[in-house]
Amino acid sequence: MKNFKQLAKNVIEIEQNAIAELSTFIDDDFAKACDLMFHCTGRVIVIGMGKSGHIGGKIAATLASTGTPSFFVHPGEASHGDLGMITLDDVVITISNSGETGEVLAIIPVIKRIGAKLIAMTGNANSTLAKLADHHICVKVSQEACPLGLAPTSSTTATLVMGDAVAVALLNARGFTADDFALSHPGGSLGKRLLLRLTDIMHKDDRIPVVNADAKIKDALVEMSLKGLGMTAVVDKSNTLMGLFTDGDLRRILDAKIDIHQDAITSVMTEKPYVAEQTMLAAEALKIMEDKKINGLIIVDHNNQPIGAMNMHDLLKSGVI
Repeated sequence: MKNFKQLAKNVIEIEQNAIAELSTFIDDDFAKACDLMFHCTGRVIVIGMGKSGHIGGKIAATLASTGTPSFFVHPGEASHGDLGMITLDDVVITISNSGETGEVLAIIPVIKRIGAKLIAMTGNANSTLAKLADHHICVKVSQEACPLGLAPTSSTTATLVMGDAVAVALLNARGFTADDFALSHPGGSLGKRLLLRLTDIMHKDDRIPVVNADAKIKDALVEMSLKGLGMTAVVDKSNTLMGLFTDGDLRRILDAKIDIHQDAITSVMTEKPYVAEQTMLAAEALKIMEDKKINGLIIVDHNNQPIGAMNMHDLLKSGVI
């Protein structure tokens, strides 16, 4: 029986080495290519044939979702009308490991005539495509992971990683933010994580668990049971937040000599609890709760007065988790 585990490990090792070698190709031409795309007033159009085309489609999608308007054009379709998508203001990235792919080379004269700038991403700096390009990004690999040296494996992985390097470099240069990212990812759980703010999910008005500073512990327990969030805010006479009492606090005082009927909630509450603003992204609140190992947050206004409350269950229901 074949040793499939070892064969698979060999592939991973070869492709890891190919990725490690990429850093040597981050040169002045790479920087100039990125600068060209950064100042592009049109679109970045990615072209590739076969496996390079599949990788090109992913690179174009990554660019488009990270602040660089981009789309993929198949070279075969380009020769039959899709070249009309390319304009003078565009930058074209052509991908070919050999740099000699016929379908790609066939459309270079038209791209040149249009006047669009050309970036070649190949494994051969001396190839026809590399020499015709304004800038060349090298993705050369020492060997393919395929034992026959035929199936594109290491070379496609290296190209994909280099495409990510370009996209992330441009993302940082543009000052692209999580809010910007959210605008192009409104669907599914990713969209919820990025777009949802606490004001969209927090409990408001009479659903906020809150007791006054003169309340007894038993009063706080009743409020916690009634509102069902596992906590209650404690406020002074001006409705300013003084502290928080949670299920966790209750467990911690069980062994203490506490009289829940007589002792004040202020004697056992947590002072200066972690709070949030209603404009905070739900994903940010989740990170705070995970980092601080807490199960809920009180949302306050600029006067530190409670205007909302939420817990992990609310994040789960909303699809953020």
